[in-house]
Amino acid sequence: METVFNKQLPLAIGCDHAGYDLKEVLKQSLSAAGWQLEDKGTFSKDSVDYPDFAHPVAEMVASGAASAGILICGSAIGVSITANRHKGVRAAVCWNEEVAALCRQHNNANVLCLPARFISNEQAEQFVNIFLSTQFEGGRHERRVEKMEC
Repeated sequence: METVFNKQLPLAIGCDHAGYDLKEVLKQSLSAAGWQLEDKGTFSKDSVDYPDFAHPVAEMVASGAASAGILICGSAIGVSITANRHKGVRAAVCWNEEVAALCRQHNNANVLCLPARFISNEQAEQFVNIFLSTQFEGGRHERRVEKMEC
């Protein structure tokens, strides 16, 4: 898989308890693909509050310390709302291949949010690969992305 993100920087990854198992699966496949990972937790299936893990991932992406981010919770809604509070972060909930491509092509998303309770491990790996290898189209979409910041 060819990536559009800088492999010299780590991918920031985080989850809540509902996303823990999927995060561990993704860490293995991403490491095998040569990615450095910065795991912001959680580190078990014990119940936790998703903002405690979404904020550190979003901060790394916003500051440029991470090339991109991956967040996982049960629905992906909570982590996406949390991450999108950070200036410069465009977090997208993805549940199929087309959405994983479009969030990059049209929205220049830099944080992928996955709903662990609604997708399989195999689907998640596909969505991550699509997200990491899809170019932002720019053009008319650039103007729209520029209007997102408050």
